[in-house]
Amino acid sequence: MAKKVTMQKIADHLGVSKFVVSKSLSGKGGVNETTRERVIQAASQLGYFTQKNAYVQNVKRPSPVSGNDRGKQSVLVLMPNIRAQTQDSLYWGKIIDGIALALDQEGLGMVIVSEHRADNFIHILNPSGLLGLVGVGQISTSLLLEVHRIGLPMVLIDHEDPLIPSDTVFANNIDSMTRLSNHLMGIGHTLFHFIGNIRYSRSFRDRWIGFRSALEENDMKTPAGDDEMLLLGGMDDGSFRDEFKLWITKRKKAKNLPTALICANDSTALSVCEVLREEGVSIPADISVTGFDNIEDAMRGVPPLTTVHVPKEAMGRAAVEKLLSRIHNPSAPLEKILISADIVHRDSVAGPRE
Repeated sequence: MAKKVTMQKIADHLGVSKFVVSKSLSGKGGVNETTRERVIQAASQLGYFTQKNAYVQNVKRPSPVSGNDRGKQSVLVLMPNIRAQTQDSLYWGKIIDGIALALDQEGLGMVIVSEHRADNFIHILNPSGLLGLVGVGQISTSLLLEVHRIGLPMVLIDHEDPLIPSDTVFANNIDSMTRLSNHLMGIGHTLFHFIGNIRYSRSFRDRWIGFRSALEENDMKTPAGDDEMLLLGGMDDGSFRDEFKLWITKRKKAKNLPTALICANDSTALSVCEVLREEGVSIPADISVTGFDNIEDAMRGVPPLTTVHVPKEAMGRAAVEKLLSRIHNPSAPLEKILISADIVHRDSVAGPRE
């Protein structure tokens, strides 16, 4: 039997005091952020978080019940990236709708929190009044650590943390992007570029991996000069447009335009289409453009955008189902749930010019 991973073992591993480890893992102040991150990473690597009852506080939470007695029970929905992830978002809002519908069917309430600072989040948490948490989109390790620390069951949508174990729900980004890329190759495209920031989210990175997989399957190489379009800043507010405009202008002058641009999501693709039109590049006659997510604006694009339909409400419902299952079976293996996503063919794609 493996030995228990204690705070002292973590402290010895890092060469710090047990007091520092305790402070870092408890979410209390008095430890700088760099040290705190080192402690969390070491704890994860040593298997501290995967131990049963490793450091969970002894709190009483309501057990899920059925019928009229469920009226006062709630699930916390955490959406800390409020600039891009709001209920009004064409992407995240649909996920929230799915969560709300699933909770309503179970007679459960929903409390949405957008707090992004761990020290403030601690005061919001009231484990005795919550069944569990559904995290939506990007959430910092420090926030997830607080949830894990008190033992609150959680499921993450469109995000996973390498240090904090949890159930997760994603669209099947890799397979869907591979199919989309293969479609473009099937109609004759050979000069591609992926547009987005692969460090922005796990989904963006998985979509890039799917694109790369399609290239490898067809014995094609990654396009030269692609790197600068893989790390675009300003994905939240669209300010990446300036950088993309410089890139496309340079390629236009050099007469080596790609024939297809595969964008990380629809919002990126719609901005890309605007820049291309400003530069006198015809879509799809000169360049085909694809998106991902199938937000409502994709259909209203000029031209309407070929994309991948992500069943956003289904992701929200699946997260609620998984959370309730986790509450009933806390010791079951963690799961990563992948929801199938299909290609939506519209007018932004055509075969390349001869």
